[in-house]
Amino acid sequence: MKPQLYPVIPNNRRVLQRGKFRNNPPAIVAGSFLLLILIGGVILKTPWATTQPISWLAAFFTATSAVTVTGLTVIDTGSSYTLFGQCTLIILMQCGGVGLMTFAIFAILLMGERLSIHQQLVMTEALNQNGLQNVVRIAKEVVIYALVIEAIGMVLLSLCWVPEKGWSHGLFYALFHTVSAFNNAGFGLEPDNIVPYVSHTGVNLTLSGLFIIGGLGFSVLMDLREKRRFQTLRVHSKIMLVGTLVLNLVAMLVFFLLEYGNPTTLGKLPGLWEQLLASWFQAVTPRTAGFNSLDMAALTDGSVLLFMVLMFIGAGPSSTASGIKLSTAVVLLLATRTFLQRQDHVIAFGRTINQESIIKALAVTVCLGGCVFITLLLLTVTEHKPFLDVAFEVFSAYGTVGLSRGLTPQLSQPGQLLIMLSMFLGRIGPLSLGFILATPKKEGISYANTHVQIG
Repeated sequence: MKPQLYPVIPNNRRVLQRGKFRNNPPAIVAGSFLLLILIGGVILKTPWATTQPISWLAAFFTATSAVTVTGLTVIDTGSSYTLFGQCTLIILMQCGGVGLMTFAIFAILLMGERLSIHQQLVMTEALNQNGLQNVVRIAKEVVIYALVIEAIGMVLLSLCWVPEKGWSHGLFYALFHTVSAFNNAGFGLEPDNIVPYVSHTGVNLTLSGLFIIGGLGFSVLMDLREKRRFQTLRVHSKIMLVGTLVLNLVAMLVFFLLEYGNPTTLGKLPGLWEQLLASWFQAVTPRTAGFNSLDMAALTDGSVLLFMVLMFIGAGPSSTASGIKLSTAVVLLLATRTFLQRQDHVIAFGRTINQESIIKALAVTVCLGGCVFITLLLLTVTEHKPFLDVAFEVFSAYGTVGLSRGLTPQLSQPGQLLIMLSMFLGRIGPLSLGFILATPKKEGISYANTHVQIG
């Protein structure tokens, strides 16, 4: 029997140039998210999902927020949805966070089917990979990692909530918040999120651990399992690990200094440990987690600005988080340092970062920044609210964070639609949207170099 041969595809771009819209992997991924939102919205509108009638806009807003793992809500999750509705939210968050396409590929593998080249291309987009190598292995391990980590998180949270709420209620609380935290969704069952547990060490550390691990990216987790030593990790993994540690600690320190004298936030907590615990939780949650143990409306202006920067940066690629991604921010900082020091190459951990990565980082930042500006401009027209609150809402939506200063339920219908669009674009990525709307075209000729004055 002759071995079965498969065509060699040099890169995704060439395939996309030959295909039509229906063969565009970013479009398929975006379409899958949109379909899931539509299905989720219809289910959440049914009387079995809600304790009281809700509008179609509220149902689709919640579905969009769950699928894009944002956490912004126009109605209270714990009191407005039945057990069936809350279970629906769990499924939407899991599919939106771990990835609808990952589950689809995993189902195909369980049925013993072979992936076509086109299906693998779709997976490379869904998993944010540059090539077709190991896509199937990654899809399998993504699901396994997610289920194992969530199982551990649920056990730890059950130890916190079962003694307080009883077995059935405590276990469901643990399940709901575990899925929400690991997928960086930020949905909570309390009207004021995690504020009642601001001094609870177990709840704070478990939730923050879940969304930090979920935000690192599955490629980093798999690299850690295979290499186990920092020196042998890939450069991307080193950037994510060091960048996450430094950014979290710096954000914690800055937040502590900004809020230490605020009697409505850290100032009301009884001791230094409680203040440090709250500072840690608030420092790590803006990077798309969406939980809050302090009142966001009571923060100082400096803390609000800090949160918007963290929400814009986000967490890691191929993770359950959004934003421009931490690795993107690091690459831009390294490129800036290279220019200021008049060096020829951008260096990270003894390796040269290629030009394509730098250009992609710049494109992602400009696209997301442009979307944030346009949406903010439109909301200043539709909403007559304090500018800082509106800006906070926009950054939270595009970063799929879910933090709010109380503005979400007060938004007009056009405002809610704009935030829904922002959450969707923030999840699928402005750069992916650009690929959908304009098929890449490679120039057949090259032009002479020229110099443009900058600065």
